[in-house]
Amino acid sequence: MSISLTSPVTGAAQTGFTTPGYVLTVDQAPAAGSKQWAITSVTGTQTGVDAHSISKPFTIAWFKAAVARVLPQANPITGIIPQNKIGFNIQKIKIRKGMLPAPNQIPMVGYVDINIGTPAGADSNEPEEIRAMLSLAIGALTQMSAGIGDTAVTGVP
Repeated sequence: MSISLTSPVTGAAQTGFTTPGYVLTVDQAPAAGSKQWAITSVTGTQTGVDAHSISKPFTIAWFKAAVARVLPQANPITGIIPQNKIGFNIQKIKIRKGMLPAPNQIPMVGYVDINIGTPAGADSNEPEEIRAMLSLAIGALTQMSAGIGDTAVTGVP
């Protein structure tokens, strides 16, 4: 896999954070075909943010498609592949962060799951379309980072 992270990772803008950054170390991957990193320290001003620990994990993981799907044969008469016969290759990014739901409580794990689904065959037929989809997604998330954080805290979009 060509997925890799170089430590430190520069964080995106968030209300109350100044130049957030994350120092990573390679962690035990949770599944075959996956990669995981643990956040060993945070940099910048992120008051109250804890690094990874057993009771309050802070990790990021990448999971490749468990089974790579390929295009089935087209109908020999029509040359068409029915849409319901084209599988999707699903890759996943999962970020876990331990946090307290209330003072003096046991930490619980919050998470972000990002699923990337591409129709089988698009990787070789129109890779530029996959790249455009991901470019927009990552750019939009980066642009909306503080707003997404504010909304997750306040519930107001």
